[in-house]
Amino acid sequence: MILIGLTTWSDHSSLIHGKNRKVTLSEYAQHFPVVEVDNPFYGIPKIKTVENWQKQVPNNFQFILKANYLMTKHHLPQFGEDNEQVRRETFMRYGEMVDPLVNSKQLASVLFQFPPYFRLNNDNIRYLRLIREWMGSLPISIEFRNPSWYGDEISRDVHDYLKSLKMSEVVVDEPHNLSDGVPFEPFVTDKNFVMMRLYGQNQKGWLEKSSQWRKKRTLYRYNEDELKHFAEVANDLQKQAKVVCVIFNNNSGHDAADNALQLKKILGLNFGGLAPMQLDLF
Repeated sequence: MILIGLTTWSDHSSLIHGKNRKVTLSEYAQHFPVVEVDNPFYGIPKIKTVENWQKQVPNNFQFILKANYLMTKHHLPQFGEDNEQVRRETFMRYGEMVDPLVNSKQLASVLFQFPPYFRLNNDNIRYLRLIREWMGSLPISIEFRNPSWYGDEISRDVHDYLKSLKMSEVVVDEPHNLSDGVPFEPFVTDKNFVMMRLYGQNQKGWLEKSSQWRKKRTLYRYNEDELKHFAEVANDLQKQAKVVCVIFNNNSGHDAADNALQLKKILGLNFGGLAPMQLDLF
């Protein structure tokens, strides 16, 4: 099964024919069967908020939720310093927050997107195991943003380790070189689920260091040849994993929705009108 979606639901005006307003979740869910939600990264939503999301989508709709910044060891001064006890409590509150999605089988995965300074070392290897311990049996996807996790023999060892932890390594498409960014490595570490996250290939914007870097880094529109390549990769991954999820994050110029719809057409996918039914992923 291949699912296609976007990061957030509100910033894709082409889904409502360019109307000058935010897209609602229910409008978004008429086009795609999955969405990635970044709200939990900044603050864990209330259970009532999650339940309200569920009311706006069909029963088969899936959510990918970003892990909270404390869970991914981000250093964000505006949020203050954290400690191990606070981190453990954050994991507990996060687990309670996702309960409604778990119970309805609508939690596709919890995305741990680590910061660029989360390097391959013994402490961080141990931390991955601690994450599995604290998250229990919840589905987990891991996105590394530091190139130290990649390399011929290194990648193989990392893949094997993630397999042992039943974690899915995210397949990332982004600009990269030897010292910045990560390569595109289609690989399945969890036979239940694998995710591709597509940022685009705006090399100049990706390395932008000005105050406007967030607005420029994903300013990229994939062409048809690139999308056909992703379609081939998704089909290959589908032979190894029960669910392949493709998330477009190239939205600085509002290109993500259009590209996602293009890929859907290339793959000949029909999500069944998103009829209310259970996908029963896990």
